[in-house]
Amino acid sequence: MKRILGIAIVLCMVSALPVVVGCSSGKDLVVVLGKDVNLEMVLISAGKFKMGSPVSEKDRRDSETQHEVTLTKSFYLGKYEITQDQWEIVMSNNPSEIKGVKLPVTNISWEDCKEFIKKLNAKTGGKYRLPTSTEWEYACRAGSTTAYSLGATITPFDVNFSRSKIDKPVIVGSYKPNAFGLYDMHGNVWEWCEDWLGDYSSQTVTDPKGPATGKFRVSRGGSYELLESFARSANRSRDSLPTSRGHAVGIRLAKTN
Repeated sequence: MKRILGIAIVLCMVSALPVVVGCSSGKDLVVVLGKDVNLEMVLISAGKFKMGSPVSEKDRRDSETQHEVTLTKSFYLGKYEITQDQWEIVMSNNPSEIKGVKLPVTNISWEDCKEFIKKLNAKTGGKYRLPTSTEWEYACRAGSTTAYSLGATITPFDVNFSRSKIDKPVIVGSYKPNAFGLYDMHGNVWEWCEDWLGDYSSQTVTDPKGPATGKFRVSRGGSYELLESFARSANRSRDSLPTSRGHAVGIRLAKTN
Protein backbone atom coordinates (compact mmCIF):
# COMPACT_ATOMS: atom_id res chain seq x y z
CA MET A 1 0.00 0.00 0.00
CA LYS A 2 1.35 3.41 -0.88
CA ARG A 3 -0.14 6.85 -1.04
CA ILE A 4 -0.08 8.96 -4.19
CA LEU A 5 -1.44 12.52 -4.10
CA GLY A 6 -3.43 11.69 -0.97
CA ILE A 7 -5.31 8.81 -2.63
CA ALA A 8 -4.94 5.28 -1.31
CA ILE A 9 -3.81 3.01 -4.15
CA VAL A 10 -3.85 -0.78 -4.13
CA LEU A 11 -2.13 -2.51 -7.04
CA CYS A 12 -3.11 -6.11 -7.83
CA MET A 13 -2.00 -8.46 -10.56
CA VAL A 14 -4.68 -11.05 -11.29
CA SER A 15 -4.42 -13.04 -14.51
CA ALA A 16 -3.19 -10.79 -17.33
CA LEU A 17 -5.25 -7.77 -16.34
CA PRO A 18 -3.76 -5.25 -13.87
CA VAL A 19 -6.22 -3.65 -11.48
CA VAL A 20 -5.69 -0.45 -9.53
CA VAL A 21 -8.27 0.43 -6.94
CA GLY A 22 -8.32 3.92 -5.48
CA CYS A 23 -10.72 5.61 -3.07
CA SER A 24 -11.32 9.36 -3.10
CA SER A 25 -13.02 10.78 -0.01
CA GLY A 26 -14.34 7.30 0.70
CA LYS A 27 -16.82 7.54 -2.18
CA ASP A 28 -15.17 6.88 -5.53
CA LEU A 29 -13.56 3.69 -6.78
CA VAL A 30 -11.26 3.64 -9.80
CA VAL A 31 -10.33 0.36 -11.47
CA VAL A 32 -7.62 0.46 -14.13
CA LEU A 33 -8.45 -2.19 -16.71
CA GLY A 34 -5.32 -1.57 -18.79
CA LYS A 35 -4.47 0.30 -22.00
CA ASP A 36 -5.45 3.62 -20.35
CA VAL A 37 -9.00 2.35 -19.77
CA ASN A 38 -10.47 2.99 -16.32
CA LEU A 39 -13.74 2.01 -14.65
CA GLU A 40 -15.07 4.63 -12.22
CA MET A 41 -17.63 3.76 -9.56
CA VAL A 42 -19.45 5.72 -6.86
CA LEU A 43 -20.25 4.41 -3.38
CA ILE A 44 -23.99 4.53 -2.78
CA SER A 45 -24.85 4.52 0.92
CA ALA A 46 -27.64 2.38 2.37
CA GLY A 47 -30.95 4.09 3.04
CA LYS A 48 -34.72 4.26 2.57
CA PHE A 49 -36.82 5.61 -0.28
CA LYS A 50 -40.20 5.33 -1.96
CA MET A 51 -39.98 3.12 -5.01
CA GLY A 52 -42.48 3.40 -7.84
CA SER A 53 -44.55 6.47 -8.59
CA PRO A 54 -47.45 8.38 -7.03
CA VAL A 55 -50.79 8.18 -8.86
CA SER A 56 -50.43 11.87 -9.67
CA GLU A 57 -47.27 11.37 -11.75
CA LYS A 58 -47.69 12.07 -15.45
CA ASP A 59 -47.39 9.03 -17.73
CA ARG A 60 -47.06 6.59 -14.82
CA ARG A 61 -47.91 2.92 -15.29
CA ASP A 62 -50.28 0.92 -13.08
CA SER A 63 -47.37 -1.44 -12.36
CA GLU A 64 -45.50 1.33 -10.50
CA THR A 65 -47.25 0.81 -7.16
CA GLN A 66 -45.46 3.12 -4.75
CA HIS A 67 -43.99 1.44 -1.67
CA GLU A 68 -41.26 2.07 0.88
CA VAL A 69 -37.99 0.21 0.48
CA THR A 70 -35.05 -0.12 2.85
CA LEU A 71 -31.61 -0.97 1.50
CA THR A 72 -29.46 -2.16 4.37
CA LYS A 73 -26.14 -2.37 2.53
CA SER A 74 -24.12 0.19 0.63
CA PHE A 75 -22.91 -0.70 -2.86
CA TYR A 76 -20.91 0.72 -5.72
CA LEU A 77 -22.50 1.77 -9.00
CA GLY A 78 -20.80 2.83 -12.19
CA LYS A 79 -20.40 6.57 -12.53
CA TYR A 80 -21.07 6.06 -16.26
CA GLU A 81 -22.59 3.45 -18.53
CA ILE A 82 -20.06 0.83 -19.62
CA THR A 83 -18.23 2.16 -22.66
CA GLN A 84 -17.14 0.34 -25.78
CA ASP A 85 -13.45 0.40 -24.85
CA GLN A 86 -14.25 -1.08 -21.42
CA TRP A 87 -16.32 -3.84 -22.97
CA GLU A 88 -13.71 -4.61 -25.61
CA ILE A 89 -10.80 -4.90 -23.17
CA VAL A 90 -12.71 -7.64 -21.32
CA MET A 91 -14.61 -9.35 -24.14
CA SER A 92 -12.26 -8.74 -27.11
CA ASN A 93 -15.21 -7.65 -29.24
CA ASN A 94 -17.44 -4.62 -29.78
CA PRO A 95 -21.02 -5.46 -30.78
CA SER A 96 -22.16 -1.83 -30.98
CA GLU A 97 -23.59 -0.62 -34.31
CA ILE A 98 -22.52 3.00 -33.75
CA LYS A 99 -18.82 2.86 -32.88
CA GLY A 100 -16.94 5.13 -30.50
CA VAL A 101 -14.64 4.18 -27.62
CA LYS A 102 -16.38 6.47 -25.12
CA LEU A 103 -19.89 5.77 -26.37
CA PRO A 104 -21.90 3.29 -24.31
CA VAL A 105 -21.61 -0.29 -25.52
CA THR A 106 -24.90 -1.46 -27.07
CA ASN A 107 -26.40 -4.47 -28.85
CA ILE A 108 -25.85 -6.56 -25.76
CA SER A 109 -28.32 -8.94 -24.14
CA TRP A 110 -28.79 -9.59 -20.44
CA GLU A 111 -26.97 -12.89 -21.00
CA ASP A 112 -24.09 -11.08 -22.71
CA CYS A 113 -23.83 -8.82 -19.66
CA LYS A 114 -23.58 -11.83 -17.37
CA GLU A 115 -20.74 -13.23 -19.48
CA PHE A 116 -18.96 -9.85 -19.38
CA ILE A 117 -19.27 -9.79 -15.58
CA LYS A 118 -18.07 -13.39 -15.29
CA LYS A 119 -14.92 -12.60 -17.27
CA LEU A 120 -14.32 -9.31 -15.47
CA ASN A 121 -14.58 -10.97 -12.06
CA ALA A 122 -12.30 -13.83 -13.14
CA LYS A 123 -9.63 -11.34 -14.23
CA THR A 124 -9.93 -8.92 -11.34
CA GLY A 125 -11.14 -10.97 -8.40
CA GLY A 126 -13.84 -8.34 -7.98
CA LYS A 127 -17.49 -8.60 -6.99
CA TYR A 128 -19.00 -6.90 -10.01
CA ARG A 129 -22.61 -7.58 -10.93
CA LEU A 130 -25.72 -6.04 -12.40
CA PRO A 131 -27.61 -3.74 -10.04
CA THR A 132 -30.96 -4.87 -8.75
CA SER A 133 -33.86 -2.85 -10.09
CA THR A 134 -34.30 -1.41 -6.60
CA GLU A 135 -30.67 -0.34 -6.34
CA TRP A 136 -30.89 1.24 -9.76
CA GLU A 137 -33.96 3.33 -8.90
CA TYR A 138 -32.57 4.33 -5.51
CA ALA A 139 -29.35 5.51 -7.16
CA CYS A 140 -31.20 7.19 -10.01
CA ARG A 141 -33.45 9.16 -7.67
CA ALA A 142 -30.50 10.26 -5.53
CA GLY A 143 -32.87 11.50 -2.83
CA SER A 144 -35.40 13.03 -5.23
CA THR A 145 -39.13 12.28 -5.16
CA THR A 146 -40.01 13.78 -8.55
CA ALA A 147 -40.45 11.95 -11.85
CA TYR A 148 -36.80 12.59 -12.68
CA SER A 149 -33.81 13.13 -10.45
CA LEU A 150 -33.53 16.57 -12.06
CA GLY A 151 -37.10 17.57 -11.18
CA ALA A 152 -40.67 17.12 -12.40
CA THR A 153 -39.62 17.54 -16.04
CA ILE A 154 -36.54 17.27 -18.25
CA THR A 155 -35.48 19.12 -21.37
CA PRO A 156 -33.36 18.17 -24.42
CA PHE A 157 -30.53 20.09 -22.75
CA ASP A 158 -30.64 17.81 -19.69
CA VAL A 159 -30.89 14.33 -21.19
CA ASN A 160 -30.39 12.49 -24.50
CA PHE A 161 -33.91 11.39 -25.46
CA SER A 162 -36.03 11.60 -28.60
CA ARG A 163 -36.80 15.32 -28.34
CA SER A 164 -33.06 16.00 -28.20
CA LYS A 165 -33.06 15.01 -31.89
CA ILE A 166 -29.58 13.53 -31.69
CA ASP A 167 -30.87 10.10 -32.74
CA LYS A 168 -27.88 8.17 -31.42
CA PRO A 169 -26.01 7.56 -28.16
CA VAL A 170 -23.69 10.31 -26.96
CA ILE A 171 -20.37 10.08 -25.13
CA VAL A 172 -20.97 9.09 -21.52
CA GLY A 173 -20.95 12.02 -19.10
CA SER A 174 -22.13 14.55 -21.69
CA TYR A 175 -24.82 15.92 -19.36
CA LYS A 176 -24.85 16.98 -15.71
CA PRO A 177 -24.82 14.20 -13.07
CA ASN A 178 -27.50 13.59 -10.47
CA ALA A 179 -26.99 14.38 -6.77
CA PHE A 180 -25.07 11.12 -6.26
CA GLY A 181 -22.60 11.99 -9.02
CA LEU A 182 -24.00 9.47 -11.52
CA TYR A 183 -24.25 10.37 -15.21
CA ASP A 184 -26.88 9.45 -17.82
CA MET A 185 -29.27 7.67 -15.49
CA HIS A 186 -32.00 9.16 -17.68
CA GLY A 187 -31.86 8.58 -21.43
CA ASN A 188 -28.93 7.75 -23.69
CA VAL A 189 -29.32 3.93 -23.55
CA TRP A 190 -31.35 1.44 -21.55
CA GLU A 191 -29.44 -0.27 -18.73
CA TRP A 192 -29.93 -3.92 -17.81
CA CYS A 193 -30.76 -4.83 -14.20
CA GLU A 194 -30.54 -8.20 -12.47
CA ASP A 195 -34.26 -8.71 -11.76
CA TRP A 196 -37.02 -10.55 -13.49
CA LEU A 197 -39.95 -8.25 -14.19
CA GLY A 198 -42.78 -8.59 -11.66
CA ASP A 199 -45.47 -6.74 -9.76
CA TYR A 200 -44.69 -4.62 -6.72
CA SER A 201 -46.15 -5.15 -3.28
CA SER A 202 -47.66 -2.12 -1.58
CA GLN A 203 -46.02 -3.23 1.67
CA THR A 204 -42.71 -1.97 3.05
CA VAL A 205 -39.87 -4.24 1.92
CA THR A 206 -36.19 -4.67 2.75
CA ASP A 207 -33.48 -5.46 0.19
CA PRO A 208 -35.88 -6.81 -2.48
CA LYS A 209 -34.43 -8.97 -5.25
CA GLY A 210 -37.46 -9.24 -7.52
CA PRO A 211 -39.31 -12.44 -8.50
CA ALA A 212 -37.48 -15.76 -8.43
CA THR A 213 -38.60 -16.58 -11.98
CA GLY A 214 -40.09 -14.78 -14.94
CA LYS A 215 -40.05 -14.20 -18.68
CA PHE A 216 -38.63 -10.67 -19.00
CA ARG A 217 -35.62 -9.03 -17.38
CA VAL A 218 -35.79 -5.42 -16.23
CA SER A 219 -33.97 -2.64 -18.02
CA ARG A 220 -34.07 0.98 -16.91
CA GLY A 221 -33.51 4.59 -17.91
CA GLY A 222 -35.07 4.93 -21.34
CA SER A 223 -32.99 5.84 -24.39
CA TYR A 224 -32.13 8.40 -27.05
CA GLU A 225 -34.91 7.14 -29.33
CA LEU A 226 -37.82 7.35 -26.85
CA LEU A 227 -39.87 10.08 -25.19
CA GLU A 228 -39.03 11.39 -21.74
CA SER A 229 -41.76 9.32 -20.05
CA PHE A 230 -39.63 6.20 -20.61
CA ALA A 231 -36.72 7.91 -18.81
CA ARG A 232 -38.67 8.49 -15.58
CA SER A 233 -36.99 7.17 -12.43
CA ALA A 234 -39.86 4.74 -11.81
CA ASN A 235 -40.20 3.38 -15.35
CA ARG A 236 -39.22 -0.20 -16.18
CA SER A 237 -39.06 -1.91 -19.55
CA ARG A 238 -41.93 -4.33 -20.11
CA ASP A 239 -40.74 -6.76 -22.79
CA SER A 240 -36.98 -7.34 -22.47
CA LEU A 241 -36.14 -11.01 -22.94
CA PRO A 242 -32.77 -12.09 -21.46
CA THR A 243 -31.59 -12.88 -24.99
CA SER A 244 -32.81 -9.60 -26.53
CA ARG A 245 -30.28 -7.22 -28.06
CA GLY A 246 -30.93 -3.68 -29.21
CA HIS A 247 -29.04 -0.70 -30.62
CA ALA A 248 -30.24 1.36 -27.63
CA VAL A 249 -29.58 -1.14 -24.82
CA GLY A 250 -26.44 -1.12 -22.67
CA ILE A 251 -25.17 -1.77 -19.15
CA ARG A 252 -24.09 -0.01 -15.96
CA LEU A 253 -22.15 -2.13 -13.46
CA ALA A 254 -22.72 -2.50 -9.74
CA LYS A 255 -20.22 -3.88 -7.26
CA THR A 256 -20.78 -5.34 -3.83
CA ASN A 257 -19.08 -3.16 -1.22
